[in-house]
Order: sequence, then structure tokens, then C-alpha cells
Amino acid sequence: MTQSELTQEYSDSKPPMSVNFLVVPGCSLLTLASTVEPLRAANRQAGSTVFDWRFVSVDGTSPITSSGIAWPVSGKHDPSSRCDVLAIIAGFGAPQMTDRKLIAHIYRAARNARLVIGIESGAWLLARAGLLDEHRAATHWEDFEEFAAAFPNVDLRPDRYVIDRRFVTTSGASPTLDMMVDLVGRELGHPAALEVATSFVHDYLRAAGDAQVNATLGDARHDPRLVRSIRIMETHVDAPVSIAAIAKRVSMSARGLEQLFSRQMGQTPGAYFLSLRLAAARRLVSDTRLSMTDIASRTGFSSESAFSRAFSRQFDLSPSASRKRPASA
Repeated sequence: MTQSELTQEYSDSKPPMSVNFLVVPGCSLLTLASTVEPLRAANRQAGSTVFDWRFVSVDGTSPITSSGIAWPVSGKHDPSSRCDVLAIIAGFGAPQMTDRKLIAHIYRAARNARLVIGIESGAWLLARAGLLDEHRAATHWEDFEEFAAAFPNVDLRPDRYVIDRRFVTTSGASPTLDMMVDLVGRELGHPAALEVATSFVHDYLRAAGDAQVNATLGDARHDPRLVRSIRIMETHVDAPVSIAAIAKRVSMSARGLEQLFSRQMGQTPGAYFLSLRLAAARRLVSDTRLSMTDIASRTGFSSESAFSRAFSRQFDLSPSASRKRPASA
């Protein structure tokens, strides 16, 4: 049976998959495109409407994206309406969205969907609704430490996207594209998914469990042991483990790991680990109102003074001065 015959058989036997994209202000245009374009391409490949989607917002107005452009929606979302897939697309500002009506809306809507997807910062809103408790989940690497502290009952993973039962969470635009292609594959088969990926000249589909590229610098040119080592560091920002312990977990000697980092990263693993922790601290200083003592604790420093000294050496600016600095500086 050919692919066209397979897709025709699908269209004859199953109704289109209904997809509601609930758009929240602050999301990126690239992420929005990554959600819908694979479905559009899949329908084109199938020659029929396999996926039937619509963009909606909580109040029916067009949400303003991170670039300042309003994203058109078809209307106000009814949380009682049933659908196959509910995808909550969020970005900047989602960690601060605590409005009870919004969270209740998402909780109710999720109960009426077969599959629920939190895209980029959408995981924050699902977690606030209590929907991700005791589930594995992903979020953007910039928010990793803050999310983990805010939702200790969520098993946060530094993965590109995570599928756990009927909940899916993605970490950004590129992982969302991979996840949506994966969804196409689950509905139409792997050959159809490859056709969709090829139509975007997207020739390297990453798996759900792959590390987030920005966080690990991981690609085919890097030693897998290096990537695993950095992932261990990422998940222990708040409670650093020794380099010897990391080396043991990736089946290397401490000396071998030192040489690997020096060769591929141009610095020692200890220096790289410290830079990860300080980068996380800088985001918390800039993007939250947490006290410096709390930030020091969340990034693995023994005291606020030790944190301040390390921060100042790294950025030539004290944490308090960095917080006062304008965002555009």
C-alpha cells in the first residue's frame, strides 16, 4: 500500500483531529509557526484534513506576541468545548501569570482534551493548575531553576520535550517543531512525518529526550560523555556535585573528563559548571525579585557573600548593581 493509499484510508476511517491552540500573550512568532506549520504540511501531504485546528484566546482578542505583533485568533475559547488536542502556547511573562480565572480556565479546558500540550512556557500554566504534579515535564532552559523551585512535585527534565501520559511539554520553538512532527508520525506513520520534516528542509529530527541545544551545546560534533556531563551539571545547579562524581557517572576518570572539557570546551569542567550556575543566578537576579540569599541558595553557593564574590568576578558587576541596571543595558 502506498503512502497516498494509507492517508486515504485514514481519511475514510477517522474524523479529523481537532486541535485548539490557546494563545497566551508574550509567546513568540517562531513558536506559533512551529506548532501549526507541521500540521498544515501534513494535511497537504495527505491531501485531506487530517488535522483541524483553530487559534483562540481566553478573552477572544488577538494576543500580542513577544515581537509586538498581534496574533489573529478565531475567537474566545470555551473551556467546556471538547477537542482531541489542547495546546497552550506561552512565552515571556508566563511565570508571573497567577490570575485565578486564567488558571481555572486552563484546568477546566484540560479536562475536556484527550491530549494536553504546554508549549515553551505553557508548562508554567499547566503546573500552576496542578496538572503536572507527579508528571515528568520540560521547560525552557532559562527557566529551569526557577520552575524546579516553584513546582517541587513536578519531575522536571532538561529535555527538548517530554511526553508523560496525556501531557506533553516542550522547551522552545525548535523542540516544538520536532514534537509536532512526532505527533504527525503517530497519526499518519513515520514516512509521513519524514515527508513533513523534509518539506521544511529539517533533516535532523531530534528525539524528545535529547538535551536542549542552548543548554548543553550538544550536537553531533560533541562527545556524548561531554553532553551527559553537562546535563548532570544542569540538573544540579542548586546542589553541585563534584567533578569526580560526574566523571564516575559518565564512566570516565576525573583526569579524562578534565581533558575532554579542555579539548572540546576550552575550559575545565569546574569552570564550566561554575559558569552554568552563575548564568542561572544572573537570570534570577534580572528576572525575579528573589532575595540575594535565596538566589545564592538556589544556585549552590554556601553564602550570599560567596555568591556575590563569584558573580562580581564573572560579570564585573555585583548582583545588586546588576539588578538595578536597565534591561537594555
